[in-house]
Amino acid sequence: MENQQLPNATLVLVMGILSIVGCCCYGIPGLIFGIVAIILGTKATKIYKQDPQLYTGYGNVQAGKIMGIIGVVLSVLAIIYMLWVISYFGWETLQNQELMQERIQEMMGQ
Repeated sequence: MENQQLPNATLVLVMGILSIVGCCCYGIPGLIFGIVAIILGTKATKIYKQDPQLYTGYGNVQAGKIMGIIGVVLSVLAIIYMLWVISYFGWETLQNQELMQERIQEMMGQ
């Protein structure tokens, strides 16, 4: 019998890549893609562990899960950073460019 591609192996890899890219968009898309990559990767790993000689593409699953984990960590850090910026400067300051420039100059001591 011929080996078949592991279900969702390519999808896990794509989701892992998107999780790293998505962490640059305020963290939310990266968090979503990363969680999906981890969940699908875990399911594919369980299928592979039951009968490894039947499937190919396990390397894609492993790489996708690792990138998903990295993407989740980076996304959480991005979200924490954004919450810190909002709490430090205030929402009104972030919406007013002139006020934001004044606050940054105050921070720099000028």
